[in-house]
Amino acid sequence: MKEFEDNAGAFKQQPGMQPADASDAELEQALRNFRDSIHAWSEAAYSRTRPLVLEVRRRSWRLAAGWALGCVLVAGSVGGGLFERHQSRELARIAAQQRAAEQQRQLVEQQARARESDEALLARVDSDVSREVPSAMEPLAQLMAEDETR
Repeated sequence: MKEFEDNAGAFKQQPGMQPADASDAELEQALRNFRDSIHAWSEAAYSRTRPLVLEVRRRSWRLAAGWALGCVLVAGSVGGGLFERHQSRELARIAAQQRAAEQQRQLVEQQARARESDEALLARVDSDVSREVPSAMEPLAQLMAEDETR
């Protein structure tokens, strides 16, 4: 404030200067009035009581609660997303295991059917190929079978 008062003298007429006209006097008066009103406003602003501490406490509590709630929401969203991702990967892994088990079961069934068909083919070939006696000697073999039973 001291600076303003020191500078206020700059608007006063300096020794050796002549006033140009009445408009300079009016300008000087307007500037003085403006300076006085600023000083009055500053004094009023500095002298009034401020309940700033109470408002800061309320705002800081609300601000902290808002940040905490925001952090909880973000953590919940991220956690939910991670859980959903883990769950989908786990389901995909289980489905892949089931597909692999199904393919293995089908392969075993195919091999079993192939073995059965191979065994049936071998049995048929064996029955066709294997005879006790060649076909030309069958009547003689029947006679011998009858003799042994007697």
